[in-house]
Amino acid sequence: MRITLAQVGGVLGDVEANLDRAEQAVANAVEEGSELIVFPELHLSGYSIGLIDEDLSLRADDRGLRRIAKRAGDAGVVLGFVEDGPGVHTYNSAAYFQDGHLVHVHRKLYLPTYTVFEERKHFTPGPSLRAFPAAEDTRMAILVCNDAWQPQLAFLATQDGALVLLVPASSAQSQFPERYDSKTYWRDITRFYARMFQLYVVFVNRVGTEGDLHFWGGSHVVDPWGEIIAEAPEDVEHLLTVDIDLTDVRRRRRAIPLVKEARLALINREVHRLLDEGGDQ
Repeated sequence: MRITLAQVGGVLGDVEANLDRAEQAVANAVEEGSELIVFPELHLSGYSIGLIDEDLSLRADDRGLRRIAKRAGDAGVVLGFVEDGPGVHTYNSAAYFQDGHLVHVHRKLYLPTYTVFEERKHFTPGPSLRAFPAAEDTRMAILVCNDAWQPQLAFLATQDGALVLLVPASSAQSQFPERYDSKTYWRDITRFYARMFQLYVVFVNRVGTEGDLHFWGGSHVVDPWGEIIAEAPEDVEHLLTVDIDLTDVRRRRRAIPLVKEARLALINREVHRLLDEGGDQ
């Protein structure tokens, strides 16, 4: 499978300009024969939506999203946007389109509320995590940025059949605590997941600046052995195209079956025990 990591920036609050940028990136990726194009978190709105008075939310079937999906032809595409969800809810969402049709929407599950990040103020946490069918008869799952800092989610995605873990992000190195380096943390996280859950991890980070936030890029792909096989440069827009072999996932899992025996009933019992003892609902 040929994948393009669309490491792009964005104009905060200018959805139309960002849609145009995404459409051009998709066109370039399709020319390179890409079968999947993945964009960063919230690339269609910009990240710091609290600085914008206008409503930036879109429905998952918005004509602008469908326009990009149609431009991708039979390729898959992952788009990050502010979703006008059911009822009163607004989500930080990533939608997967295939053959021009909406297949899956992942709504970010864990919303940071520390230092300059105030996502819980603007978004509702997503209700569920699901792997979904994708190109080449495979299954994938999406974890949006801070979701990937919750190892249980990568475990659940793996048990739901994911062979590829897609991680759209808006990771910035600004105003963080001592001993924190965003780039090192992310490489440690993605390599750990790839090695322990024996799948491909596709990390797509944005670039650019919004206020005090400096988004550093560094998008990369990790193979099922935990090796980074392709990496974009930092601090510049870049379309990184890489070929992956999905049979490597099955080969790796057959050689060393780390994920085959998850003992879900055991985990279910212990989770319910923790809930009964007053754990987080």
